[in-house]
Amino acid sequence: MTSFTDYFVVCTGTNPRQLQAIADEVGKELEAAGHKALAVEGYQNAEWVLCDYGDFLVHIFSEKAREYYDLERLWRQAVEVPLAPQSAAS
Repeated sequence: MTSFTDYFVVCTGTNPRQLQAIADEVGKELEAAGHKALAVEGYQNAEWVLCDYGDFLVHIFSEKAREYYDLERLWRQAVEVPLAPQSAAS
């Protein structure tokens, strides 16, 4: 559907500190798996944190920003790929 990435990961946090914590943990886990972020935008403001990993983008929204930007509506023709929840031990 797009030439700039293969996948979007979209999630929501409840407050700025949680959005930053999600971005930090995503970065830590992906770096351990050999993936380094090409860019991270919006971390300081923490309303919409965008982490660019090339083949996929991680969008971490506040509830208000997710409702406002409504990426699911913009990309409604994309195929949804559900992810299985990971346990803390995984």
